[in-house]
Amino acid sequence: MGENGYKANIIPGMRYRDAHAAIEWLCEVLGFERRMVVPDGEGGVAHAELTLGGGMIMLGSDQGNADDFVVAPTPDGTLTQNAYIVVSEIEAAYERAKDAGANIVSELEEQHYGGSLFSVRDPEGQLWHLGSYDPWAEQESG
Repeated sequence: MGENGYKANIIPGMRYRDAHAAIEWLCEVLGFERRMVVPDGEGGVAHAELTLGGGMIMLGSDQGNADDFVVAPTPDGTLTQNAYIVVSEIEAAYERAKDAGANIVSELEEQHYGGSLFSVRDPEGQLWHLGSYDPWAEQESG
């Protein structure tokens, strides 16, 4: 438990042009689970909560207006942030993503700071890093 008894006190939020397809992909390829999906009444998603272990992301459909503070990635792939997911079975996560035909932009590789990591882009261009390095675990001093 984190501060104030929350499982995680930082919850990334993002927008997708096709939030329903994004939810499906995130669950099937990266292993998220649906906690809540609220329709927007126009075929999109007003709000969704997906969990993975003790973490959560929130997402919804791109509103397509200047009043929305969060937008889907630009078509050229411009991003200002990305997500890192700690996984205990990194090889299995890599094989699941590979078998699903995910756009792997960085192959599974050991990292100099510990653990192994690979990176994928989801169908709308969001960047996801999956790694076995757990920054919360006590690290050996070198």
